[in-house]
Amino acid sequence: MADDDIWLPLVEEPIGKFVATLQREDEELADMVASPRRQLAFRTFAYIRVGVLLGTLLVDHDVQPEGSRTWVDELLADPKHRQAAVDEVKRVAQEVAADPKLAEDDPVGPDEDARERFRSFARNLD
Repeated sequence: MADDDIWLPLVEEPIGKFVATLQREDEELADMVASPRRQLAFRTFAYIRVGVLLGTLLVDHDVQPEGSRTWVDELLADPKHRQAAVDEVKRVAQEVAADPKLAEDDPVGPDEDARERFRSFARNLD
């Protein structure tokens, strides 16, 4: 999505980057939170809940950031911790998708026909 940076400035932080990457790589998750209001609710609560989870893990696991890696990166390098964070993000997406107050929004972004027209246009630029 081209306007990721307008939602919350935290998207450039390690937790925001983690959440955005999961959303981009998991089509089912992305579809659950495709509308503008769902997107905002999802990102907000995913950042908070993953932050709380990682903060709790930090208390129990002493990590030393190395180089450009943050304490978040160090915790997420452990497969158990990463899976716990992934599960938390998916729970947030499911809760947001199930919220009836957010059900009436239209999805964000072009539909598949518009994407195909753009691809065709881009191929013809060569």
